[in-house]
Amino acid sequence: MIKNNLVIFYVVSTVLLSACTQKQEEPTVEQSFNVMEVATQSVKIDEKFSAAIRGRQDVDVMPQVSGRITRLNVKEGQRVAEGQVIAVLDQVTYQAALRTAVANEKAAEAKVKTTKTKVAGKAELRKENVISDYELSLAQDELSVAEAELEQAKAQVANARNDLSYTEVRSPSQGVVGNLPYRVGALVGPQMTEPITTVSDNSAMYAYFSISENKLRQYVDEYGSVDKMITSMPEVTLQLNDGKIYDEKGKIETVSGVVNATTGAVQIKAIFPNPRRKLLSGTIGNVIIPESHDKAVVIPMTATREIQDKVIAYKVENGVTVASFLTVSRLNDGKNYIVLSGLNEGDVIVSEGVGTVKEGMTIK
Repeated sequence: MIKNNLVIFYVVSTVLLSACTQKQEEPTVEQSFNVMEVATQSVKIDEKFSAAIRGRQDVDVMPQVSGRITRLNVKEGQRVAEGQVIAVLDQVTYQAALRTAVANEKAAEAKVKTTKTKVAGKAELRKENVISDYELSLAQDELSVAEAELEQAKAQVANARNDLSYTEVRSPSQGVVGNLPYRVGALVGPQMTEPITTVSDNSAMYAYFSISENKLRQYVDEYGSVDKMITSMPEVTLQLNDGKIYDEKGKIETVSGVVNATTGAVQIKAIFPNPRRKLLSGTIGNVIIPESHDKAVVIPMTATREIQDKVIAYKVENGVTVASFLTVSRLNDGKNYIVLSGLNEGDVIVSEGVGTVKEGMTIK
C-alpha cells in the first residue's frame, strides 16, 4: 500500500516539474505596434477663457432726497445723456423750504444793514466822548453776530436750492437705462437699498476673465513684460453664450497685478466695441486668444491615453516602451495635441493601440 502511494507522488511530481520547465523555457513574444517619430511644425491654436461681460460703466442711480415719484421721464432700455432727467420727485416741500430760506436770508441782510448803521452812529458818538469804548464794542459785536447769521442764512438757501434740484433725479453718465423697479407714486430716498435704475455705458464692453499664474508667466516670457504683453498681444475674439462669434474684435486692456490666493489666477480685462448694442451687461461668454507656435511638437490624440486626468504617451527606447507624462494643449482640429512638455523632437512613440501598451513592454 505504501509503495503505491510513493509511485503516485513520484508521477505527479514529475509532471509538475516538467510543466514548470516548459513554462520557464517559453520564449518572450514581441508585439507589433505602429510607431512615429516626433517632429515639430508651425501651428496656431485658440485658447478659450470663460469671461463675464460688463458695461464700461454701470452706475446705480440713487435719489439724494426723499419724496414720492411724480414723473418718470425715461423708459427701460432707453439711451440717455449725462445729466438727463430720469425721474422727478414731489417738489412742493422743497420749494417751500427754499422760499423760507430766501426769506431768512433777506431778514439777515436787513439786520446786518441796520446793525451797520447802528455801529456807525455809535462810532460818531464815541468820537465826541458821548459813549464809552465798551458801548461801541458791544455794537460791533452785534454786527459780527448779524453778519454770521447772514452767512448761515445764505448756506441754508444754498442747501434748500440743492435739495430742490435733487428732486430731479439725473443720469450721472451717458448710457442705457436698466430696470425701473419704482413707478409714479412710489416713495424713494437715499436710504433705499435698490436704485431707481442703473445706467450702463455700453458703447464699449469689458470682458473679465482669469488665467493661471503659469500662463501669465508664459506670456511675460514671450513678450518681455506685462506692459509689452498688453500692447503687443494680438486682437482677441469673443464667443457668446450661444456659441456664436461676436463680429467685433477686442483688445487686452489691463492685467491685474494681484494673484488670487485661493485660485492662483490673475484677472485680465479685454475691451470690445459695441456700436450696435449686441452685447449686454451681465452676460457671459468666452474670450479666445490666438497663439502661434513656430516649432511645436504635434502628435495625434490616438498616440496618447488619459489616466486620472494625466495624458501619457509611450516612447520606444531600445525596443522597450517607456511611459512619458505630457503637458498638452488641444489643437483646433480636435484630433491633435501640442505637446508643451514630455516629448522632444526625434523621440519615437507608439502611435496606435496605446490602450494595450504597458510600461516596459518589448515591441517591434
